[in-house]
Amino acid sequence: MFLLFTSLPALAQTGKPKKPAAKKPAATTTSKTTTLRFKSTWGIFLSDSLPRPEVMKLLDSPLVVRDDKNNKYPVVSFDFTYERKEPYLNDTTGKPGFYTDFVGDSFKGDRLPSFWVERIKEMLERNEVFYFDNIIINYTGDKLYRAPKLKFNVR
Repeated sequence: MFLLFTSLPALAQTGKPKKPAAKKPAATTTSKTTTLRFKSTWGIFLSDSLPRPEVMKLLDSPLVVRDDKNNKYPVVSFDFTYERKEPYLNDTTGKPGFYTDFVGDSFKGDRLPSFWVERIKEMLERNEVFYFDNIIINYTGDKLYRAPKLKFNVR
């Protein structure tokens, strides 16, 4: 038995040297695949924290989506959410507090409807947030793409 264990390493060393495994050639593709890069803005602003007067001016502005070559694409639809901070008086402690209220809807086109614009102008306060999600653009023909979402904090 001892002889068997001592002779196995000797047999392994006397075998032919192994060739390294042949490497497979790198996969070549004939068509270029590029990822589309879009940039969403509201008016001229990317997601940002803006002062209340600037947001008031922006309410009538369209959403704009451009690619990395600065080509502009029409916005088909988007989801809008308005995060409001409402003050209340805590019944138990008697101290004032704030609760968060979310109001939103899905819209066709590239801007908020005039009804929403007028209502937000009446209610807009500091520390509120606007979210533009699921921004859908018409890329070419019948191709629809989702563009990056936007978030605006009101200072």
